[in-house]
Amino acid sequence: MVSRIRTLLIVMLAIAPGLPALSNAGTHGSTGAVFVMTNAASGNEIIAYGRNADGSLQQGRRFTTGGRGSGGVTDPLASQGSLTLTEDRSLLLAVNAGSGSISVFRVNGDRLSLVDRVPCGGSEPVAVAQHGNLVYLLNAGGTSNVIGFRLERSGRLRPIAHSIAFLTTSNSGPGSLSFSPDGQFLLVTEKLNNRIDAFHVQLDGTLGPIVVTAAVGPGTFAVAFAPNGAALVSETGPAGGNNASAISSYAALPNGTLAPISASVPTEGAATCWQAITPDGRFVYTSNSATSTISGFAIGTDGALTPLPGTVAATLPTGSTNLDTAISSDGKFLYTLDSGTGLVSIFGINGDGSLTSLGDAGGLSATAGFNGIAAI
Repeated sequence: MVSRIRTLLIVMLAIAPGLPALSNAGTHGSTGAVFVMTNAASGNEIIAYGRNADGSLQQGRRFTTGGRGSGGVTDPLASQGSLTLTEDRSLLLAVNAGSGSISVFRVNGDRLSLVDRVPCGGSEPVAVAQHGNLVYLLNAGGTSNVIGFRLERSGRLRPIAHSIAFLTTSNSGPGSLSFSPDGQFLLVTEKLNNRIDAFHVQLDGTLGPIVVTAAVGPGTFAVAFAPNGAALVSETGPAGGNNASAISSYAALPNGTLAPISASVPTEGAATCWQAITPDGRFVYTSNSATSTISGFAIGTDGALTPLPGTVAATLPTGSTNLDTAISSDGKFLYTLDSGTGLVSIFGINGDGSLTSLGDAGGLSATAGFNGIAAI
């Protein structure tokens, strides 16, 4: 069965503890960057941290998106992908849930320049995905939908005519969206209906009819494609369950349906919502926000998931509700956005997939409704 599913997959293409995690070094010493979105209702901003070679972060600058966030306290957007880097990491896309728009920034290390801001074509945008010159935006408010844009070389977005596609119900609680590595499919999760929607991407950038797959486990939250074409779906688990969250993997079949590969592999944590995949596609890590832990899994060539030894790979600082996660473009570091403590936790990714705590960076409000993190 596994070998058959493998043929149906959309096939594409020891870190030691570091120095103190928050550095005041000049930006000329940074080798990458980490971006965090404030989602503030008074004016949405991106906080940009310079990343040093040891994974530590430099004091961040703030860049306004020109729009408003939703505000709130802990995870008000309830989504993955509200802050997304393009595949070549030259642009950063940010949703403005409060004012119904999407902002595009040009990325130059830890410096950002706003190049465009356009209406979302719906209500309450919560996530964005990009593949090639296509960008699709997920709107959670009103009649839940996705809408497409052409991404021009300048970084500006041009709406695609007739690209709006609706989910199965008006209030479906959409949580994330992801393009397959070959760009043939766009997947969307519906949290309230526990479904995964698939749309075939047409040559003109519009979407084909919706194809719905019932999730294998309860609490579907986020979906992301691994480089080998397996679709990974995080699951918060059944209501009232004790550390009952899980992660599943699926093969996307040519007709748009999803065939389970690994069904509801336990994360040994609670409220598993977000996930981050290493650039080489070897490992995936889940953020278990209710237990303040991170779980790790190896991704097989056929998309099968195998828990790393002990499953739980790291524990966050006391009082943290770890939200979204991001992995640096070199695959060496994992960063988590921690509500409740106002921190960005930093972990080194070892060759065997285990994690080494490298401290954290502060400077965020412990009670603000931050959502979204991305890293280069």
